[in-house]
Amino acid sequence: MLIFPSVLWAPQRGTGAVRRTPAAIGQTPWRAVWPLACWLALAGNVPLWQRVASLDGSVGQTAVLLAGLGLLVWGATAALLSLMVWPFAYRPLASVLVLVTAFNTHFMLQYGAVIDPTMLANVVQTDAREVRDLLSPALPFTVLLVAGVPLWWIWRRPLRSRHWLAQTGRNAGGVALGLLVTVLVALLTYQNLASLMRNHKDLRYMINPLNSVYAATRLAADQLPRQVKALQPVGEDAHLGASYAQQARPPLLVLVVGETARAQNWGLSGYARPTTPALARWQAQGDLVNFSQVQSCGTNTQVSVPCLFSPLTRAQGGDQTAEHENLLDVLQRAGLAVLWLDNQSGCKGVCDRVPHASTRELNLPGVCADGECFDEALLQGLDERIAALDPQRRARGVVLVMHQMGSHGPAYSRREPANHKPFQPECTSNTLSECAADQLVNAYDNSIAYTDHFLDQTLQWLQTQADQGRYDTGLLYVSDHGESLGENNLYLHGLPYAFAPDQQTRVPMVTWLSAGLQQRSGVSADCLRQQAARPLSHDHVFHSVLGLMDVQTAVHQPALDLYRPC
Repeated sequence: MLIFPSVLWAPQRGTGAVRRTPAAIGQTPWRAVWPLACWLALAGNVPLWQRVASLDGSVGQTAVLLAGLGLLVWGATAALLSLMVWPFAYRPLASVLVLVTAFNTHFMLQYGAVIDPTMLANVVQTDAREVRDLLSPALPFTVLLVAGVPLWWIWRRPLRSRHWLAQTGRNAGGVALGLLVTVLVALLTYQNLASLMRNHKDLRYMINPLNSVYAATRLAADQLPRQVKALQPVGEDAHLGASYAQQARPPLLVLVVGETARAQNWGLSGYARPTTPALARWQAQGDLVNFSQVQSCGTNTQVSVPCLFSPLTRAQGGDQTAEHENLLDVLQRAGLAVLWLDNQSGCKGVCDRVPHASTRELNLPGVCADGECFDEALLQGLDERIAALDPQRRARGVVLVMHQMGSHGPAYSRREPANHKPFQPECTSNTLSECAADQLVNAYDNSIAYTDHFLDQTLQWLQTQADQGRYDTGLLYVSDHGESLGENNLYLHGLPYAFAPDQQTRVPMVTWLSAGLQQRSGVSADCLRQQAARPLSHDHVFHSVLGLMDVQTAVHQPALDLYRPC
């Protein structure tokens, strides 16, 4: 008798025979779900178990925590997988969950990252250049190690097919059992687990793959409804103040949005190494002021850049998905020319309604290569870009925003050309945990020193504009967030703000005003210098730019205008 491999034959009907079809011999939901949930809870949560094991406590206490948390994660993961147990959906959905778990494991092990809604939003916004910087030989090894066995388990046999009503009942039973395990473990270990999560809140964002499911759900619930709404207008009464009536020259303000520069390594703010020698020379001339106590609005670009330009403070929700127009809309509504130039992964929606351009359009030998440019590319053809703006608006005044690549990690050594690397030897790997601490700092400090060079070039261009009588010029530089360089085994940025370290939230900020702009605005650099040590934050940027550019509107809050006291 010919036997087909897809069918198992038994004796025929009438002789005690039963024919078994592939649907009948498929894998049962219980065998598919619970071993997979166990693997994900154990192998997929190595960073979590390492972190729990490193906490203070006796061996017995640590064992209880590990066992209780492990069973809780196992039950919750099994409940999640049980929702997916449909013959044609389970294997692709479970495979995605396994791969997400594997990638999470790699980045949590390598950089101390945690997965929360803002981190996931940052991932969604990541471009090809940033992805390239994050690739390392360890990545495929970790993914294979974590995902190889469960992917084989998922695809080795199909699920047993049943009537949809029976399948619904089985799925509900699996969910109920998973939740029952979770609840029982939580009740039995409540005191220990509650104390653990209360004192170490970041652990809840390390539970794989539940962290990604939670983050994706929160992100969708938060952003999707807002994306279908029109932005609420801001500063509809905005108009230019009295200084424009008889102006001899229009004002030109350059607002430089820095990237990943932390105040701790900023020479002007007391860092022992000379990372900002050019800015120090401008400061010595008297017109540049460094603000040493500035807090960012977020710990990643996706949050901080929109918040920088938001009319809302962080406490008012400026760090949430934008529902209002921003600073650039108000400046344009008042009649000024606005231009955004980007050397990063985009403006995160801030520049959507004003003229904008990217360095990706450029092909400059020695400056741009492989789709990425050094920040000096932002200065190429700047006069022509401004000349191309609306002439009536340009005659009133110009606000130019330049968004840097700055110190974006982990490939710090790629952020400046070879002739701008004063600190050697430097780490050239993007697996930062493998670098010697001093070489990692050297690589990061070289990127700060290049930002110093870039700002020096920008200031020279602005000084030339002022000297030639074209504009009354000024500059405001502020970084979007800071960076961790291995302190407490943390690297890069993006930790939830509530427990992010100072290295990720304290940022440098400087301003420079030409003599003409000081006279025009009435703002004295000497007076600003006396105010330089007071606490400031990203909350001040919106109102400070409006005040300096003399844009009159009811949304301007003088208390948040850093220039106002002078």
